[in-house]
Amino acid sequence: MEYVTLSNGIKMPILGYGVYQVTKEECERCVLDALKAGYRSIDTAQAYFNEEEVGSAIKKSGILREEIFLTSKVWLEHYGYEECRKSVEESLYKLKTDYIDLMLLHQPFSDYYGAWRALEDLYEEGKLRAVGISNFYPDRLVDLASFSRIRPMVNQVETHPYNQQVLAKEYMDKYGIQIEAWAPFGEGRGGLFEDVTLREIGGKYGKTTAQVMLRWQIQRGVVVIPKSTHYERMVENFNVFDFSLSAEDMDKIGALDKKQSSFFSHHDPATVEWFVQMVEERKNK
Repeated sequence: MEYVTLSNGIKMPILGYGVYQVTKEECERCVLDALKAGYRSIDTAQAYFNEEEVGSAIKKSGILREEIFLTSKVWLEHYGYEECRKSVEESLYKLKTDYIDLMLLHQPFSDYYGAWRALEDLYEEGKLRAVGISNFYPDRLVDLASFSRIRPMVNQVETHPYNQQVLAKEYMDKYGIQIEAWAPFGEGRGGLFEDVTLREIGGKYGKTTAQVMLRWQIQRGVVVIPKSTHYERMVENFNVFDFSLSAEDMDKIGALDKKQSSFFSHHDPATVEWFVQMVEERKNK
């Protein structure tokens, strides 16, 4: 395993296992499989509704808690100082742990400043070993980094060969914030798994397009959290430390950048309204 060192000196595995869209019914088994395959970093979130299953799997694994890097994220309806604090305490309870290695603010909307102050305090109290953000574009990243007591240590954003986040990474590097990729495969949108360039490079190294994409990210210094519900694919995704891409092949993949999201833009007012609607629907349940 390779590691990155966050701005506060904490070491974080550069490859982890993500449980986005893993159902409650499958989650415990999947996390146990991932830990068996060698993963020691698990990424979940309040909005995934599977924190309890992640916590149960970690307990059942028999692996020492300090050997696992555990990430979760605060969802929008828990923003604001008091609500954020309460939600983190609930996440700690569900995850069956007395500390979380990395806690992120999941989206750049609502009272993220109030929520961030709560994370700062929880960090100083030792309940969080590192704090960060997710989906913060460069403008809001610079804003929060400049006007907060503690700078974010990680920013988790959509990052894959068709949306490489070059400018965003430049700003993260400038402010000492580690970039982390959600959807490192872009969920295969736009035919990414069948991309001719990626397939040709994979053939050269005897690797799959998925392994090439992960290796490319790792060599860029990007933390990746691929998700799969199949043990064999988990093992395949983990086996990316036995080869290196040449500078020429890195450049070939760099040329694939479409410089736009494969999903949606957080700058689009319709996207913001969609998140607002999601929060309102949950309040009414």
